[in-house]
Amino acid sequence: MEYNTARKALIIPEYGRHIQQMVDHCMTFTDEQERNGFAEIIIEVMGELNPHLRDIPDFQHKLWDQLFIMSKFRLDVKSPYPKPTEEEVYSKPNKVRYPGSEYKYKYYGKNIRSMIAVAKSWEGDKQEGLVMVIANHMKKCYLLWNKDTVDDQTILDHLYELSDGEFDLRNSGESLLSNDRLQVNTNHSNKVRKNKNNQNNQNNRNKSKHK
Repeated sequence: MEYNTARKALIIPEYGRHIQQMVDHCMTFTDEQERNGFAEIIIEVMGELNPHLRDIPDFQHKLWDQLFIMSKFRLDVKSPYPKPTEEEVYSKPNKVRYPGSEYKYKYYGKNIRSMIAVAKSWEGDKQEGLVMVIANHMKKCYLLWNKDTVDDQTILDHLYELSDGEFDLRNSGESLLSNDRLQVNTNHSNKVRKNKNNQNNQNNRNKSKHK
């Protein structure tokens, strides 16, 4: 008995060994017309394995690409689509740069950084009011993601750092909203989200009953 583990590894296993053998056999044809005709037969068989997708133009393109891949790009046939190259198929994606110090305090979110940028462009009382709104919102975010209490000095230190030293309230004597008031607002928001989720779940159950 011959085991699959002793056979040549399949390039695209989901099509099975018979399709791979058909591709290998197609490459043995010396006559160009016979080779093209047999390649089209292989495409039809591959499409039959996925009948719900075979009439989609993009899927036809995918089938031809897979045919060339299974031939290790050596099959010389006419294709209605550009023949892929080994470099294109097996090229590695570009490395995505992971943000570093810019997102040191991730729990504040990108909106805080956007608000700080806007505050820098304002002046006078209008700027001071927005900075206080930002500081209170930072405190609320901190409480939401870290722990139940935080001193104002920590928030003001973070604000100073995130604004590149432009907004320094560390020794201003300004007081932020109390932890209790911010916690009430947070609980209210959570309650609203919970009620909304419960309503959506109830609507989904009602729809299921009527089907």
